[in-house]
Amino acid sequence: MQRTSTGGLTTLHTKTRASERLIALPIRCVQSLKLHHEQQQREREASGIMWQPDGHVFTTLQGRPIDPTNLTRAFTTLLRKADLRRIRFHDLRHSTAALLLEQGVELVVIKELLGHAHVRLRLQRDVINTLSTTLSTALGNPESTETANGDGDEPLPCAVSVH
Repeated sequence: MQRTSTGGLTTLHTKTRASERLIALPIRCVQSLKLHHEQQQREREASGIMWQPDGHVFTTLQGRPIDPTNLTRAFTTLLRKADLRRIRFHDLRHSTAALLLEQGVELVVIKELLGHAHVRLRLQRDVINTLSTTLSTALGNPESTETANGDGDEPLPCAVSVH
């Protein structure tokens, strides 16, 4: 999503076809996305004819795209409330990579998660489970962090397409 001088907010295509890929998600994330979808359905009903669907998962209360400036502003507010130093939203990718490296995850798998290489979904699931467990432990939350079971590259309910 990018603001342009001529068209307002514009959804841009990925740089290359290879940028579109499946990534594994922890079950907990899938559950959160389902709750978000239910909340969005309530927002759609409340907005009535004002709702403007755009096909994005995260939208305004009227179904419009979220302006990147507003996302940055909200993220900065969350950091301040949590008494954390200010970082760019994009820096979350770097933090994820650093956490995975510290856990001994192979670089090729990390590169896949960041969109720079291609590995099997099974390896991705193992890495996501490692990261989820690490984060849950660090945050003092021992809830289940596993992804759905699977033996190969077949898409599962815990794999999402990234565009």
